[in-house]
Amino acid sequence: MAKKNMLNEKKGSEEEIKVEGELKFLPGTPAEVKEIVARAGSRGELTQVICQILEGYDKNKAIRRNVKGPVQQGDILMLLETEIEAQRLGGGRRGKS
Repeated sequence: MAKKNMLNEKKGSEEEIKVEGELKFLPGTPAEVKEIVARAGSRGELTQVICQILEGYDKNKAIRRNVKGPVQQGDILMLLETEIEAQRLGGGRRGKS
């Protein structure tokens, strides 16, 4: 009987746990995926996309970003920063015109 009471007390204490404080998220800037450029990463886990910023200081600017996870044209990304652009894949062609 004593074990049963101890189990009930533990369950009751777990249910009454309260978390104090607030969750604060950084403000994001929405950007729409306009074009999927290529796959990146050692296993192809990243997708390089061109997206257009929808709000904020850089509104209507098109930037290149690397996205991890499933993404398709028309998706909305929430970007924490809009000033840094991902490097182009393939390295370009040197010495040829």
